Amino acid sequence: MLVQRAALIFGVVFVAVGLLGFVASGGSMEADPAMAPLLLGLFPVNVLHNLVHLGFGAWGLVASRSWNASKTYLVAGGAIYAVLAVLGLIAPDLFGLVPIGGNDIWLHALLAVAMLAIGLTARTETARAGI
Repeated sequence: MLVQRAALIFGVVFVAVGLLGFVASGGSMEADPAMAPLLLGLFPVNVLHNLVHLGFGAWGLVASRSWNASKTYLVAGGAIYAVLAVLGLIAPDLFGLVPIGGNDIWLHALLAVAMLAIGLTARTETARAGI
């Protein structure tokens, strides 16, 4: 089903981003987006940020096993990323913990829209079949 496949894809991508983040950031705990190491030359990351990505990835991988869990993952994850996009404007260093300003703002907004759109429009196979 689409919702489970989407949760799996988001999960795999988040795990990959988390792992690549460690390559970019090493052991940096710099939370200022202007000073933090950049993933792909665009996105500020630090160790805590990478761990959050790994956590979101693991959640997506586990959630992809069932339709309900996948829907919950996409809706809740989308809501969390919407909050992070707004927080990136207010506290770009997330109160000295994680760099979420700069290019992360538009990326988090894009993730929020995609995850919420898929999660909120998801229908079971029986609902699509009209049963």
